[in-house]
Amino acid sequence: MSKSVTIYGIKACDTMKKAFTWLEANDIPYQFHDYKKAGLDADTLQGWCSKVGYEPLLNTRGTTWRKLSDAERANVDQSKAQKLMLNNLSLIKRPVVVSGKTILVGFDPEKWQQQLG
Repeated sequence: MSKSVTIYGIKACDTMKKAFTWLEANDIPYQFHDYKKAGLDADTLQGWCSKVGYEPLLNTRGTTWRKLSDAERANVDQSKAQKLMLNNLSLIKRPVVVSGKTILVGFDPEKWQQQLG
């Protein structure tokens, strides 16, 4: 029996498209949770942060981060990061894949093969 895999992100993202292609090529069934349509609850984000830390989840390379004010980007801790991510779901690095107790952040085919393949 294969593990249940849920992939979180937004449909239009190029990295998400690569992730979908990889999952399909490796015959890994998945459910897609689209932030744009379904949002994300605080408890789910809190759980991810508890498991992997907020740093890997907070996308500081994208345009959404650059558009934040200097004050918003200053002195980020877990609490502030979670608030920023919940208010701007595009700040969450994509994709986030959850399979059982495993949480993978970002698309890394080698890591995915080890954890999901």
